[in-house]
Amino acid sequence: MNETIAHMTKSELRELIETSVEHKLLELLGDPDEGLPIRKAVRDRLLRQKQAVSAGERGESLDDVARRLRLE
Repeated sequence: MNETIAHMTKSELRELIETSVEHKLLELLGDPDEGLPIRKAVRDRLLRQKQAVSAGERGESLDDVARRLRLE
């Protein structure tokens, strides 16, 4: 990105700030569970949830959530 902040749109600036904050938080906090084994029962439950979402039985699309929260 060769633009200065003065030439950015509000949306571009927001995205830059959000990305920067997210990267810094991950750098500082990291994932405390990274590298740890996952119990079979937890893995199985997560796989069932993933399948339910894929089948449309569970979950809500990001677009629907954004509309509901008036984030569009």
